Amino acid sequence: MKYKTKKTFGAWWGFFLGLIIFTFCIWGVNYSLGPDDKTLKTMIEVLIYLFLGVYLIVLAGAFNTYYILDELGIKIRWGFHSVVIPWENIQGVVDVHGEGNFFSIFGVSWPGHIAGLYLIKGLGTAKIYGTDTTSGFTYIKTSSGYYGLTPEDTNLINLISEKSNNDIEIVDIDKIPKEEKGKNIKKDSFYRLLLTLNIIFIAVFALYLAIFFPGSGAPKFIILLLVLAIGLFFFNITNAARIFQFNEQGGYFLLVLSIAVTGIFLILSLSEVSL
Repeated sequence: MKYKTKKTFGAWWGFFLGLIIFTFCIWGVNYSLGPDDKTLKTMIEVLIYLFLGVYLIVLAGAFNTYYILDELGIKIRWGFHSVVIPWENIQGVVDVHGEGNFFSIFGVSWPGHIAGLYLIKGLGTAKIYGTDTTSGFTYIKTSSGYYGLTPEDTNLINLISEKSNNDIEIVDIDKIPKEEKGKNIKKDSFYRLLLTLNIIFIAVFALYLAIFFPGSGAPKFIILLLVLAIGLFFFNITNAARIFQFNEQGGYFLLVLSIAVTGIFLILSLSEVSL
């Protein structure tokens, strides 16, 4: 029987955000760089299309994630990728309550979607294929690794328990000692402030260029500055989230660096635009 994941707008959120960002970046590079900048243009385009390919694979997973239970075991479907877990390989079933502190080892996530290998501080590692984990998830221990599911049907965990002959263990994330689960990045007010400032700086930069360019007579190259600022923003927030788990100050530094670079690019653009 097929079971859907929790309903969210994560897939559509990722689709529209990706559509806007990649469309602008591809247009911006082609608009800003001419025949004399062929080498630089090629280098940037290779990176953009590389990330676009990865993004399309992840987006396919976001739109096509579900679980199937049959007489042989559990089949997890994520995009073009499938994982089959035989019933006899399941060694434990855990009903996790509360919002965990997720550290990406090799995964990607945004609001309403999560996929890949993660370390859940205070709990363990898991290959997670789902949507919303803010209120908990189903944690399956197997002989070949641990898996995280976010089924819409809350009865799925009972079926897995019954078919695998394992009792359901309940774990409340909120009751795990702080020294074990660490600080949740989503609950760090200073980190959220820096992340918000990053978004504001990018938005102000984009709005500024939309209003005053190209009628200002400024060189096309300033459009490329916004493309680079967006690329640096995503690179830094991804790595800041990882570094934060080991060194909070290091995570803060990357976010501050991103703000500073975007600010410098904005100042350079201001100097080029004639109002």
